[in-house]
Amino acid sequence: MAHTLLQPFGLGDEPTAGNTIEKRSPIDGSLVGRVSKLSPAALAAAATSTAASFSALRALPMPGRGQIVRELGEAFRRHKGALAALITLEVGKIKSEAEGEIQEIVDVCEYATGLSRTIAGKTLASERSHHNLVENWRPLGPVFCISAFNFPAAVWGWNAALAVVCGDPVLWKPSNKTPFTALACTAVARAVLADHGLADVLQTVIVDDVDAATVLDDPRFPLVSATGSTRMGRAVQTRVHARFGRTLLELGGNNALVVMNDADIDVALRAVVFGAVGTCGQRCTTTRRLLLQKGIAAAFTERLQQAYARLAIGDPRDDQTLIGPLIDDDAVAAFSAALAQVNKEGGELLCGGVVEGRLVRPALARSHRSMPMINNEVFGPLLHILEIDDVDDAVAVNNAVPQGLSSSIFTRDLRSAERFLHGADTGLCNVNTGTSGAEIGGAFGGEKETGGGRESGSDAWKHYMRRQTATVNHGDALPLAQGVVFHV
Repeated sequence: MAHTLLQPFGLGDEPTAGNTIEKRSPIDGSLVGRVSKLSPAALAAAATSTAASFSALRALPMPGRGQIVRELGEAFRRHKGALAALITLEVGKIKSEAEGEIQEIVDVCEYATGLSRTIAGKTLASERSHHNLVENWRPLGPVFCISAFNFPAAVWGWNAALAVVCGDPVLWKPSNKTPFTALACTAVARAVLADHGLADVLQTVIVDDVDAATVLDDPRFPLVSATGSTRMGRAVQTRVHARFGRTLLELGGNNALVVMNDADIDVALRAVVFGAVGTCGQRCTTTRRLLLQKGIAAAFTERLQQAYARLAIGDPRDDQTLIGPLIDDDAVAAFSAALAQVNKEGGELLCGGVVEGRLVRPALARSHRSMPMINNEVFGPLLHILEIDDVDDAVAVNNAVPQGLSSSIFTRDLRSAERFLHGADTGLCNVNTGTSGAEIGGAFGGEKETGGGRESGSDAWKHYMRRQTATVNHGDALPLAQGVVFHV
């Protein structure tokens, strides 16, 4: 039987035949539930109904759309505990991290509600008399959202809240590793939307990647927002751009945290540990490279090993646990292979390894810059420790990898902080706080192979709208721009 956590969301019925996903919890292998993947015909029908809902949604004034999003946020606040418990069961996140993910949806709904009364165009100076020149923002159209397993609710929430406020419906393809979190979130949202006659505005499709690719080619979806690996993002971008569609990509991270000799070591240590092991290293913003200035490198490494030895690893439903399981057996195999590769490439593995099943002990490796694996993201709790000479060296090492998502520096020196901020090529760059745990108010995303997209705060709403420049002649003549004279 399906898990009782599914029942409040109407997800307790199990398919008995067909193309079925059987989801088991990474915690203990227990059955979460079974769900049938959509047929190509059913996927096409969902895409059509999502696209058809655009006309009704865009017809609402933006403040009206904002009120709907406010109601969505209130609904997710009411269901926060149940949804967080489901995330823990399906992904293996500890309770506070799972609750924090649903809180992100609540927060971004509040943020988007505020945007609904503040998004504005521009009035520009026209060179022609009796003319007004203005910029307007219009709804772009339906959005196809592809999300990854590690944030099975929040990434969709960022997209959904901003898209709906901007007037765009969303068709969501979640990871097939986390189907029930997605279906539960959709059930909560559609209950709110149904009260406004807009149930089809937010829909979810459980399909294979091959079938989902048909939507990438669909011109009715002018924006594809995709979160995942660089390999996946490259394939999505190539396909969507071939039809001149837009992409919003949030891909791999290979994030560096710098600790200078003058840093507050206690604060830096806490940031490193959470950044490296939170969500068992399965965040795009996970700290993967620790750059220690030589003066404090040995002492900091020793303290870090001591902190790692105290980490509570186990069932994430236990309040004392800090690290739950990796998502599946493939992730465990990849983590184990990475640890073996450290030694092959001349690094020194200080700690780490498989504990039992999908539980792993986070790894520390004393590494060197010439190791090829430094350039690759291992989606698990492996932290490479490297020594640096000064802040300019830190910038160079930070920028040496293909990814450009998040970076941090810990220092009390204003000059070092500013030189790092100016030099680092990451989309997120922090001083005296870690690489992981961004707030929704700032634009989230990175450069280079991270994809260049920006989600959530700041002006990320522009992804979901089209800009229109309008010239209005309220005079009796027809002067031409640039003084052109054309007698007819």
